[in-house]
Amino acid sequence: MTSQLRLLPAVDTVAQALDPQLPAALRNHCSRLALAELRQRHLQAGLIWEGAEQALSLACEGARDRLAALQAPALPPVINATGTVLHTGLGRAPLSPRAQAAVSRVAAGYCWLEMDRSSGERGNRQSHVEAMLCTLSGAEAALVVNNCAGATVLILQALAQGREVPVSRGELVEIGGSFRIPEIMACAGCRLVEVGSTNRTHRRDYERAMGPDTALLLRVNQSNFVQAGFTAQVSTQELATLAQAHQLPLVVDQGSGGILNMRDWGYAAEPIQADLAAGAQLVCGSGDKLLGGPQAGIILGGREWVARCAAHPLARALRVDKLTLAALAATLQDYLFSDPALAVPSLLMLSADAAAARQRAEAIQQALGCGSVEASRGAVGSGALPTDGPESWSWVLAGSAQRRQRQLRLGEPSVVGRIREDRLLIDCATVFDQQLPDLIAALRKVL
Repeated sequence: MTSQLRLLPAVDTVAQALDPQLPAALRNHCSRLALAELRQRHLQAGLIWEGAEQALSLACEGARDRLAALQAPALPPVINATGTVLHTGLGRAPLSPRAQAAVSRVAAGYCWLEMDRSSGERGNRQSHVEAMLCTLSGAEAALVVNNCAGATVLILQALAQGREVPVSRGELVEIGGSFRIPEIMACAGCRLVEVGSTNRTHRRDYERAMGPDTALLLRVNQSNFVQAGFTAQVSTQELATLAQAHQLPLVVDQGSGGILNMRDWGYAAEPIQADLAAGAQLVCGSGDKLLGGPQAGIILGGREWVARCAAHPLARALRVDKLTLAALAATLQDYLFSDPALAVPSLLMLSADAAAARQRAEAIQQALGCGSVEASRGAVGSGALPTDGPESWSWVLAGSAQRRQRQLRLGEPSVVGRIREDRLLIDCATVFDQQLPDLIAALRKVL
């Protein structure tokens, strides 16, 4: 042991110097971690302290930092000024007022989650959303799990475990977190049969790959990238016809989960029910992408096929809780009983006239007396519609962009913009009107 290490205080000494109102076990834990860090920094980086008093001061500072980190809000709010509507790093779709109220109401106490209110007998938690999903999509049945990747794994394991599943090479996508379709299929216990080429796949490629061990046909939406040029892809309708001829189900991993036809807004997005109408037996999508609700994996399709998924043991492991169901049900009610383009925040951002974003950017410029207001383009985000985004306007400040971005990120309120060539862009497509005063105050601090 070096002489420096002998100067470090005991755990009890550090813990006694901390807030006595805190539990002793917590103070001891943070003190122990702080001392371990000082030892490591001394041995690996050569950190030294001048005497026992400074060593105690450093240890107490480290312990207090850990206590502060534990006491801080786990998910602090942030003003999204990136222009990316469904920003995965910032929580994707903000919930509608109806969905917020539903979550708050359910979180505060007990609810009729899995008991039938009329009979008093055990019920089915899926009943809170299934009828609404079927009404909106035209599906015979619906099942909700924790996310779309979970839905895909459940479908494959319930219908194809131990058997072959042909997939186009152009659809072997990688989703967020480096998860890839081949890995997801391996996890589900089915055997991937690659068909076609990266850029061109034809019906005959599927026909050659199909055999007695084929369990189903799988189509994966190229939701997070675009192929252009010399390309060919088999449509859902063609695949459905082929699957039917071989008495096999067709499954479509649609991904985005959108229910609205967004072409009127300039987005090339087919709603999830289009694949059902084209003949797919099962379609799965996300709840927190183009649907604009909470994270969830939504499975829609024929009653027999959905029932097989619901009966699989994995469905229990992937089931959603009361908060997710409350938020999803309320979001679906926004579609059924309101104009979702106005009621669902992410849809409002995607469909809004750029003039609103320009007004916000000009309000920032007027309040701060600096920067410029420039036309910009946001993004849909979350791997949905990778080349599309809302027309927008940004307040732009040149110079020291990295420093300012860091200050905004660590400030209160926290703000995230985007940087382009040492210019900080505050894209107002994703800024709510009620956030403007706080945003202007935060920007004023970094000028």
